[in-house]
Amino acid sequence: MKRRLGKISTVMCVLFLYATAQGEISSETIERAGFAPERLQKINAFVQRDIDAGRISGAVTLVARHGQLVHFSAQGNFGSDDPRPLDVDTLFRIYSMTKPITTVAAMMLYEEGAFHLGDPIDRYLPEFETVQLLRDGELVAPERSMTIGQLMTHTAGLSYGWHPDDPVDQAYEKADLINSNSSDDFIERLAGLPLRFEPGSRYHYSVATDVLGVLVERLSGMSLETFFQTRIFTPLGMTDTFFNVPADKLDRFATNHYWDAQRGTIAPIPKAMAQPFMGVTVFSGGGGLVSTARDYWIFCEMLRRGGHFNGVRILGPKTVQFMTTDQLTPEVRNNGASEFPDSHLYPGQSAGLGFGVITDPAQTGVISSKGAYSWGGAANTKFWIDPEEDLIVILMTQVMGAPYGDALRFDLKVATYQALTQLGGASK
Repeated sequence: MKRRLGKISTVMCVLFLYATAQGEISSETIERAGFAPERLQKINAFVQRDIDAGRISGAVTLVARHGQLVHFSAQGNFGSDDPRPLDVDTLFRIYSMTKPITTVAAMMLYEEGAFHLGDPIDRYLPEFETVQLLRDGELVAPERSMTIGQLMTHTAGLSYGWHPDDPVDQAYEKADLINSNSSDDFIERLAGLPLRFEPGSRYHYSVATDVLGVLVERLSGMSLETFFQTRIFTPLGMTDTFFNVPADKLDRFATNHYWDAQRGTIAPIPKAMAQPFMGVTVFSGGGGLVSTARDYWIFCEMLRRGGHFNGVRILGPKTVQFMTTDQLTPEVRNNGASEFPDSHLYPGQSAGLGFGVITDPAQTGVISSKGAYSWGGAANTKFWIDPEEDLIVILMTQVMGAPYGDALRFDLKVATYQALTQLGGASK
């Protein structure tokens, strides 16, 4: 009986979110949440400016405080090649915003006693038992094994293959990890590559969360797709988040773009170069998901509430608190800070487990709060959760490799925070 009531409660909550999103949010609701309605319109103004300048084709933006929507807007078109107006239920490639979901999945298993954060990864993925480190041009045995906690903080010694002048990254490119035939094939290819640095010695953004996804598969006996669906998405009511986009939802899938430097504007990514989102059988825990702003809000709301959403508990509140706390020593953090922006570690920010965590707002260069945690995706998607202001903000758009980088993300912060009329607020 309790299980049935829980399912009904979840459905009712999701229906409420849908109804709220479709209708106008009243000025009274916005004001009660501590925002000035007219100042909150700055979000739409900034987005429209970027649409008019040809920097994006459209965007969905969402702001919620104390669990209440105060802004939910779709602007622009599905793509520069698709003039249909964007809708709030548009599907977006969220790329690295998959990482927090994968880390939550792993921490669910952690709570069940499947591993400890200090356990060496080769205890569960024995392919890494013979991994070597490239030091001064020679392959040597690392002084210590990679740990599961290091995978979650990008300090395991792995890389992404983005630096063509680095010999380790050259090996990554040659290994063609993205075209692995299976999770096992991915791990075998990766384990045959050298580490870029000694595990635990520095922060370096990497494929670590993909390894974490394979760990979830081996410990749970499920594919990552099945684990996400049965343990996270279905219980929370996330009906629009997938590795494989259903055929009947493809008409809601936004066009992805790249920055065309010659034309000085965006252009659709050719289909031959696009990451597939149908027929996927190797599930990237680091960047494989498609979602909507509404679905990702549900995931964020679960975190804001300390691991539960509408009667369904995913994690304990102490676990969420631990995950969103700075996990790096100053030395380890600073060793990777010089790699910004490739490091994905902004000034004034450090790493939690699966999240970037702001430690010093004054150093970030944009208005923010200490303790806010976030992540972004390669197509310029972004979310952050601000416990100090009890706030969730989500940006969904689809442009890769643009030279203006984080400008829209930072503008969204300015537009959101300048609209606040009341500061602070306990989680509700």
